[in-house]
Amino acid sequence: MARMYKSRKGKSGSSRPHVSEAPEWSNTDVKAVTELILDLGKEGRTTAEIGTILRDQHAVPDVRLVLGKRIGAVLLENNIGGTYPEDMMNLMRQAVGIINHIGSGNHKDLHNKRSLEITEAKIRRLANYYKAEGRLPSEWRYKREELRLMVE
Repeated sequence: MARMYKSRKGKSGSSRPHVSEAPEWSNTDVKAVTELILDLGKEGRTTAEIGTILRDQHAVPDVRLVLGKRIGAVLLENNIGGTYPEDMMNLMRQAVGIINHIGSGNHKDLHNKRSLEITEAKIRRLANYYKAEGRLPSEWRYKREELRLMVE
């Protein structure tokens, strides 16, 4: 399948081997892994950072094989994290950076104006998904003027 905003084909990549249980050398203590995730989440780490730390420092190659659920689900159950999903918040931070760039004397930068439109389209598409999933209120709307308040 082709990329949505590029004039090229999609990337092909390797997929993980199908594994149904954690290796014997890994840390499989459910309580310890959950506590590590909660501690790192309270420090303000993202789910990707938490996964990397668990893999590199605590011998947990895949949290789903130990807990049966994702890191984000563990944080969501314990009400740790922001009011918006992490991927949507990253896109909103990116949009704020582009808006700051265009507003600081670069109003003729057409490439970044287009990238802002693309980023905002991604935010709206994600918002529709999260509204359907119930993770965002149904009356939530993306507004460029209120974006800085949402991100900070």
